[in-house]
Amino acid sequence: MTQAPSRIGLVAIGRNEGERLQRCLRSVPPGCPVVYVDSGSTDGSVDFALGLGMSVERLSTEHGFTAARARNAGWRRLLTEHPGLSYIQFVDGDCELDPHWLAQAEATLDAESALCAVFGRRRERFPQASFYNALCDDEWNVPVGLVQACGGDVLFRVEALRAVDGYSDDLIAGEEPDLCLRLGLKGWQVRRIDAEMTLHDADMHHARQQWLRARRAGHAFAEHVARHGDHAFADWRRQVRSIVLWGGIIPAIILLLALVALLVPSAFAGVLALALAALYPAQVARIALRKWRSGAPAGFALGYGLWMMLGKFAQFGGVLRYWGKRWRGGPHRLIEYKGEGGRS
Repeated sequence: MTQAPSRIGLVAIGRNEGERLQRCLRSVPPGCPVVYVDSGSTDGSVDFALGLGMSVERLSTEHGFTAARARNAGWRRLLTEHPGLSYIQFVDGDCELDPHWLAQAEATLDAESALCAVFGRRRERFPQASFYNALCDDEWNVPVGLVQACGGDVLFRVEALRAVDGYSDDLIAGEEPDLCLRLGLKGWQVRRIDAEMTLHDADMHHARQQWLRARRAGHAFAEHVARHGDHAFADWRRQVRSIVLWGGIIPAIILLLALVALLVPSAFAGVLALALAALYPAQVARIALRKWRSGAPAGFALGYGLWMMLGKFAQFGGVLRYWGKRWRGGPHRLIEYKGEGGRS
C-alpha cells in the first residue's frame, strides 16, 4: 500500500549552526519534504543535509543574507519540487521540532480556514544555563489564542504565503511581524496554540549578546513603523515612542541639566537631573514587581526589570542605526548576537 503524499513540507534555515542544525534536521518526521537553505556555512552544514537526502538551497552572497530571503528561497524551492503541499513549516536551524507538533498544527489549520499560520510553545533548551537564555525562554511564552504575529518557527498555509508573495527579502529583523501585518490587512489571522513546538538553543552567556539582541529589536521596531506608518501594529508604535523617550529624550535632558548645574551653577538643575535619573531605578522596580506578581522568581524578576530598562538604550541605538542608514542609503547589515552563527 503506497503512502499518501505529505500535505506539509518544511523549510529549515541556518548558517554555521553545527550540532544545533543536526538536531534540527534529524527532528523532521519521515516522509516530510524538506528544503534546507544555507547562508554561506563553512561548518559542513550543507554536506550534512545532503547526507540526509534533503534538498539544499545555497543562497548567493550577491544580495546579502537575511532570514527573510532564506525562507522565501526555501518555500519557493519546496513548492517547485512538491507543488501539491498545503502547509509549510518554517524552522530556524538552532531549533528542534517536537515530534507531535506537526499533527497538532495541521489539525488547527484544517479546522480554521481563516488562519494563515499557527505556532506553539518555543522553549529554550538550556534555560538554566544563563540568565540571558532564561530571558529568551520567557519571551517565547506568548499568550495562547489569536495573536497579531508569529516568530520564526511557524506552520504557514501555502495559500496565504502566495497571497502576499512571502516575506520581505530586505528586512534584517522583524520579518515575521511584517508578513503577519500584511496578511492581517487581507483578513488572515494567526493563532498560538497550547502545544509544544520547538526547542531553541539561544546559547547566550554574555551581556553583550543580550545588548546586541536588544539593538536588533530596536532596529526592527523602527523599520516596521517607518515602513507601515498608521497601519503598523499599535503596540510597535508605542514601543518606538517608549524607546525614544527612555533611551534618548530623558537621558539627553538629564545630561543637559547636569551641564547647567555644573556650569551656571544651578542647584535646581542638579536636583531636577537627579529626580529624572531616579525614574530609571523606579521603573526597574515597577517592572520587576509586576513580573514577580505574575509568578516569576524574585531574582529573575529583578533581572528582567533591569534589562527591560537597560535594553531601552540598546534599542535606541538600533533606532538610530536604522534611520542613519536610511538617510545615507544602501542596504542594512545584519545585527547578530551569535557571531557567525544563527538567529534568535
